[in-house]
Amino acid sequence: MKHITSLKFTALVVILALSSQFRVQASELPASLDLGSAINYALDHNYSILQAREQIKQQEGVVVQVSSRSIPNLAVNGGYTKNTASISTTYPSENNQYAIQVQASQVLFAGGGVKASIKSAKFLRQAAAYDLESVVNQVLFQVHSAYYNVLLAREKTIVQEENIALYTRQLEDAKNQFKTGSISNFEELRAQVALANQQPALITARNDYRVALEQLRQVLGAPAGPSGTNVEFAQVKGTLDYTPENYTLESALSSAHEHRPELLSLQVRTLSGEQAVIQAKSTYYPSVSAVGTYEWVGMALTHGGNVSANGWLLGLQSSWSIFDGRATAGKVRQAKSQEAQSRIGLQAQQLAIDVEVRQALSSLEEANELVSASKKTVELAEEALRLAQVRYHAGSATQLDVLTSQVELTSARMNQLQAHYAYSIALAAMHKAIGATNIAVKN
Repeated sequence: MKHITSLKFTALVVILALSSQFRVQASELPASLDLGSAINYALDHNYSILQAREQIKQQEGVVVQVSSRSIPNLAVNGGYTKNTASISTTYPSENNQYAIQVQASQVLFAGGGVKASIKSAKFLRQAAAYDLESVVNQVLFQVHSAYYNVLLAREKTIVQEENIALYTRQLEDAKNQFKTGSISNFEELRAQVALANQQPALITARNDYRVALEQLRQVLGAPAGPSGTNVEFAQVKGTLDYTPENYTLESALSSAHEHRPELLSLQVRTLSGEQAVIQAKSTYYPSVSAVGTYEWVGMALTHGGNVSANGWLLGLQSSWSIFDGRATAGKVRQAKSQEAQSRIGLQAQQLAIDVEVRQALSSLEEANELVSASKKTVELAEEALRLAQVRYHAGSATQLDVLTSQVELTSARMNQLQAHYAYSIALAAMHKAIGATNIAVKN
């Protein structure tokens, strides 16, 4: 399998690097938010994304660490001693001794373990980058969901307010007709009860809107402010528009297999596992290193002057564990098992993604049908209310007919909002399922 160094991977790293340079403070949340600005803010402030970025840095540190064996290592050792004449056996006087040693070493052969460990670490760093992309895709879906929740809650509040206005006008109309003697006091009382019954729905809708705003705040990573204070949330702009998109199962599955970062991450982890097996086997072979040392040795005698020497020492060092109690065999078995688990995990993830794509496509088709059905229902409910009001004023319908028509219109509008919301969520889920958060694969 070739190394996965696609243009998409390179672009991801560049984008995330640039975004980190333009990171804004949490207090700089825009005064108004549309979907685009909400996504941009989340990319810089969502805590899951920030943690995933740090995991890439951590893995880069591992690459630097394991690469240290492939380049020369330089060390300096030194020592100094001073002793009295009473314990000196070489020279019967008090003396000072010192030794300074500079040593350079380079691994020449290690059974392929050094090269394999470096490759393994680099694959894991690449996997961490794909994990970051996976987190970004998940967070973007959460942003879409939270954003659409706010729009749905706000639109439901508007519908309930319009509904209250309708019932208020109906009550005023009933009062006027009661004054003229056209209807009884019972009709006016019924209109008052109907208006009062709509108030809880409006209260609930307003609370749902406040809760949806806080949920969006959490996804964006926008703190509410220090303890005891409250930062007013941005004004959320946008509407639950219906913009149909069509996908085929074949193109959706193909896009998911090519772009889903979870699959790409597992693929490079499998490559890392292959290198881990090579690294485990490397201890079957001897290791050879070149060593060069320059040493300064000296002794200062109280009565005999100074004695000193310095010089080079060059050579080879080798070690070979002929029998290690099958420790290497155990390491190789573990590495092979981990590699096999990675391959099994890749197959399981691919199946899970295929199922996710099929479910997302089915949900998108269902939502599309619900939008079409709800549009027609709203049109019929509006016409039914208009006719009920005309008949009521003409005396051929009762107030109950009008109130029933108003309830049905409110229900139809709510269903339409819910259908638009369901389609928006289904579309976002479809984009996530095929790995097309920033691309579109249409038939």
